[in-house]
Amino acid sequence: MFHALPPAFVAQSARGLIHSHSRRHFHRRSRWLFNAFALLALACAAHAPAPAWAKTWEVKMLNRNATGPMPFEPDYLHIAPGDKVKFLAVHNGHNAASIPGMAPEGAPSFTGKINEEIEVAFEQPGLYGVRCMPHYTMGMVMLIRVGDGPGPQQMQIPPEVPAAAQKRFHEIAARAQQAGK
Repeated sequence: MFHALPPAFVAQSARGLIHSHSRRHFHRRSRWLFNAFALLALACAAHAPAPAWAKTWEVKMLNRNATGPMPFEPDYLHIAPGDKVKFLAVHNGHNAASIPGMAPEGAPSFTGKINEEIEVAFEQPGLYGVRCMPHYTMGMVMLIRVGDGPGPQQMQIPPEVPAAAQKRFHEIAARAQQAGK
């Protein structure tokens, strides 16, 4: 025997099927749009400027190493514009700070706190002198070359730089020249 379904039930079921179908279609379309947007974002990131791919270099602030007392290790870096240098407080009593007169024109200065790490981005090509303020007179300095501009042999050391720091800068330049940097 065949029983007929009430018309209201049939109409409600049909609306449910249509609604269910449109929901599936909406989710399929939104998934497609999301995937398309994600691919577009990846394509844009691949063509982003160099700082998006910048490298972070680590420099230790030490009491002593093979080069003598109060060194940065390494004491010379040749990096790309946009790279960052993270100064690590390995031993107590040190900081990293820029040296006035030993940076490219318009480059921002920086000064880290004693016993704290500092991360500095180097955007402008050129030579940067870095010092540990408490041990500057003892020669605790380093040299950072950014880009392919002048090398360590062309560095200009201001006359107010302490004698021990000047001596260390000349040693750094000689080692860099021997290494072909």
